[in-house]
Amino acid sequence: MKLNPLVKDLRLYDVVEHTPGVAKDLEHICSFGAVSGFWDPISSKDKPQLLQALKGANLVLIPAGVPRKPGMSRDDLFGINASIVAGLCKGIAAACPDAFVGIISNPVNSTVPIAAEVLKKAGCFDPKRLFGITELDLTRSKSFYSDLMGQRPEHVTVPVIGGHSGVTIVPLLSQATPQADAETSKTAFPALVKRIQSAGTEVVKLKAGKGSATLSMAYSASAFATACLKALGGKPQVAYAYVQSKLIPHVPFFASKVTIGSRGIEEFSPIGLLSKDEQVLLEAAIKPLQDSIKKGVSFVKANM
Repeated sequence: MKLNPLVKDLRLYDVVEHTPGVAKDLEHICSFGAVSGFWDPISSKDKPQLLQALKGANLVLIPAGVPRKPGMSRDDLFGINASIVAGLCKGIAAACPDAFVGIISNPVNSTVPIAAEVLKKAGCFDPKRLFGITELDLTRSKSFYSDLMGQRPEHVTVPVIGGHSGVTIVPLLSQATPQADAETSKTAFPALVKRIQSAGTEVVKLKAGKGSATLSMAYSASAFATACLKALGGKPQVAYAYVQSKLIPHVPFFASKVTIGSRGIEEFSPIGLLSKDEQVLLEAAIKPLQDSIKKGVSFVKANM
């Protein structure tokens, strides 16, 4: 984000005392925009530095939380990350209730509903401005699909809908461009879908307990943030995100293609025609999505 010419005021916040040092390190990069760092002790009940960091922000990105370790699913992170996201969203409600909010913290399928419930309780929830950032699923899909097709990644597109965990990730390879031939679709697509759905585990295993995807996630979150900043500046952008939606009955949050304008989501694009295999994938995603959403809502009702 420090390299992004659209960012004129970059603020970092964490619960560790070296955060101002990280901000100062970034400030030394010779690109446009001021940088400042804020921190509150983790034991602090009040978070005055958080409110100062958030005051008047137009876009808030939340990557905070613990990473996955080998053998863990994104849902295993729920206990810790749920409280972190809820606390930060209370700060957003107090300091920048009109901001676009992008949730990266896993499990996104649950943390976005948590954010929504906290903002509802504060009376400032706008479903058009709350986004679960699923851009990493598109990044990976484009990378893997371009390898399969022998194309440069910037020359391919792969829609990804659903959620951001395991079987809830539904890549629509039948709608990818350029289109694959019938033989490639039949022989290569099943394995490719599985790889896209479990791509994060590849990283977790090879990092051997030292973390999960950070570099590819930073790239992807930055790309989504750029779309939001352009939209805030009056240039509507098409993107994919996990948002409050009515596209799928009885699934109140769903990742799909949306158009984002200066006030938030302006339009939901239709999912389009699915192949038989993709219909099966979508059906398999619905129950896990519903369970994750309920889990997030129940957490706020029980703890906030």
